[in-house]
Amino acid sequence: MQVDGYSLDAQKEKLKKYAAYEEMQIVGEYSDEGHSGKNIAGRPEFVRMLEDIEDGKDEVTFVLVFKLSRFGRNAADVLNSLQLMQDYGVNLICVEDGIDSSKESGKLMISILSAVAELERENILVQTMEGRKQKAREGKWNGGFAPYGYKLEDGELIIAEDEAETIRVIFDKYIHTNLGANGIAEYLNTHGYKKKKRQNNTLDAFAPSFIKGVLDNPIYMGKMPYGRRATEKIPGTRNEFHVVKQDEYSLYEGAHDAIISEEDFALAKQKRVDTGVRFKKTHSLDHEHILSGILKCPVCGGAMYANVNRKKKKDGTYYRDFFYYACKHRIRIDGHSCDYHKQWGQDKVNAAVEEVIRKMVNNPKFQTALKQKIGSKIDTSELDKEKVVLNKQLQQAIGAKNKIAEQMDRLDITDKHYDRKYEDMQNRLDKQYDEISSLEEKIESVSLRIDNLHKNKLSGEAVYQILLQFDKMYSEFTDLEKKRFLKSFVKDVFVHEQELPDGRFLKGIKFRFPIFYNGVETDQLDFESCWDKETNDETIVVLHRIDL
Repeated sequence: MQVDGYSLDAQKEKLKKYAAYEEMQIVGEYSDEGHSGKNIAGRPEFVRMLEDIEDGKDEVTFVLVFKLSRFGRNAADVLNSLQLMQDYGVNLICVEDGIDSSKESGKLMISILSAVAELERENILVQTMEGRKQKAREGKWNGGFAPYGYKLEDGELIIAEDEAETIRVIFDKYIHTNLGANGIAEYLNTHGYKKKKRQNNTLDAFAPSFIKGVLDNPIYMGKMPYGRRATEKIPGTRNEFHVVKQDEYSLYEGAHDAIISEEDFALAKQKRVDTGVRFKKTHSLDHEHILSGILKCPVCGGAMYANVNRKKKKDGTYYRDFFYYACKHRIRIDGHSCDYHKQWGQDKVNAAVEEVIRKMVNNPKFQTALKQKIGSKIDTSELDKEKVVLNKQLQQAIGAKNKIAEQMDRLDITDKHYDRKYEDMQNRLDKQYDEISSLEEKIESVSLRIDNLHKNKLSGEAVYQILLQFDKMYSEFTDLEKKRFLKSFVKDVFVHEQELPDGRFLKGIKFRFPIFYNGVETDQLDFESCWDKETNDETIVVLHRIDL
């Protein structure tokens, strides 16, 4: 028995009066209040009733329900459950509908009415979705929380400038730099950008999943998408569904203002398609540009990347490659392109950086401090607690979502306020889905941080072990291994604009972990005050665990 128009108590009272009139003895009550009748899987009391019938408990001969819709709304479930009951000599009476399965016409009526109820339910869903699609055609927001970068005013999307600037930065960095979703998330989190706490959001950090969601959402170019996600039946199940992202969906002109241009969205979309595709090398297959992305332009500060000067013989055949690091001449803050055109030979710069690392790791105090860090423990207790809280909130949100869905199932279609009630519940349901998505994103972010701590711990210890054996191992590395190794603990390498009169050109190195030099904690070595002395007696030690 479930709530349906009449209160639960009213339903029970009517069933008791019917039993008394028919001189029936009531031996048990089963009430799935708050559970949907669309299938029996989520109805523990209904399942218990069938189990009691199978066990022959109380030798019952009839099951009384208020209406057939309270017994089930899925035709297959209704007929299967009824057949099971009749196999044990138990029939169904639907008091309000006047149906008795023990009579010849009873089972036929049950078959017809249950099929009609299911079809009616599907028609309501179709009509509702068609209404939402029409709203999208008109460019209007279909309900739920506004996407990041917008706010809702009278049901319309209005640009929220305090958030929209972050959206513009995301697209700009993705289109005009080599940063991916992970890199952009790291850039935002380390450059003063804070994710605005809204929609019960407790995290102000940006996650890669958030960046990807922004880049893939056409809402930001002024369009209104429809059908980006669809509820699909899980193959091999009868009443289980899941939400699946769709590759094809409808796109309409939105009634809201765009935050970025259609051209920029198209560029970002193309990069999303192309991401991960690498050009196949045909020459110098074993060569890797070891400091690519680490070496910084002395003028604009941007990363310098590889240039290859491929020499050929007079007959046009391949001779050899000469490798250089050069600035990519990106647009600077003042709007002008970087004009630094000098190219640095890779062999020369690579060798100089290798020599610096060699001097550093051969310092006895550096080695002593390094060994002390191997095997150090990490503490994820706070993140673990945060994840437990978020998971609890997620379960509550899912429970609230399910409850709203069940309330929608129980709406009486003959109610004169049915449409308004259904729309109100649909809006509440949309908000719960937004809340669930937000919590899932937070859990992903926290899980990623926990995983990274463990991975960094393992990676850091591997780096420590290699550093202790640097002289023996580095020369045996392939170029690719050297590149990965240096990137694991060297963040930036700085050079002068031109080679100095004494032949020096390295300006400094910034590490991914702090060191202790001349009584000062720092993560950057300035060669003006240290390595130009050509000595090894400076105190350089590791202070903290490596955070990659």
